[in-house]
Amino acid sequence: MSQPQQKSKFEFFGGHIALDFANTVENPESDHPVELLKSYDDLLQWAAEGGAVPSKTIARLRSLAMGTPGKAQAALRESVQLRDALYSIFSAVAGRRVIPDVALQSLNRALHRVAEHSRLVHSARRFTWEWIDLEENLDSILWPVARAAADLLTSEDAALLGQCASVNCSGVFLDKTKNHRRRWCDMRICGNRDKARRYYRRMNP
Repeated sequence: MSQPQQKSKFEFFGGHIALDFANTVENPESDHPVELLKSYDDLLQWAAEGGAVPSKTIARLRSLAMGTPGKAQAALRESVQLRDALYSIFSAVAGRRVIPDVALQSLNRALHRVAEHSRLVHSARRFTWEWIDLEENLDSILWPVARAAADLLTSEDAALLGQCASVNCSGVFLDKTKNHRRRWCDMRICGNRDKARRYYRRMNP
């Protein structure tokens, strides 16, 4: 008899891979944020669930990390730094605030790494990007994330960036609703929680 599948600790409500990566910390603007990327294996789990890289690459990186734990920890620290930078940038865009220079510099460093490990190829009458040594670099999970972030920020969709109104969330997302008035990362979670909080206040003035 198969065991019930354990619920993932990651949420994919952003509508975009870079936004989902930015949301790998809970309550980031509170005094007690909850870090979801506590190990390199957590990073691999997120990449597998989010489809950041092929499954065979996940398996190869897991094996590589086991053989070089120090490098895996360094890649994890780099991942958290990029994640924090992306969250700062996306939340600033959503809130119409000034973009932090330090965060933008961090993203540009990641994009430099992307440029070093990608090339344009032509096949079947079309051009596509191809990664170089994707399975040999423990930070390669960040490459598609950084490129996707840059593509989003330079597109018209950047105007659709929104942020959850819950004080216990603050997750970022693409607001593709018809009237562009989305307030919650997930109405079933943060929206209902806010309704319950307001109801309690009305009943207990």
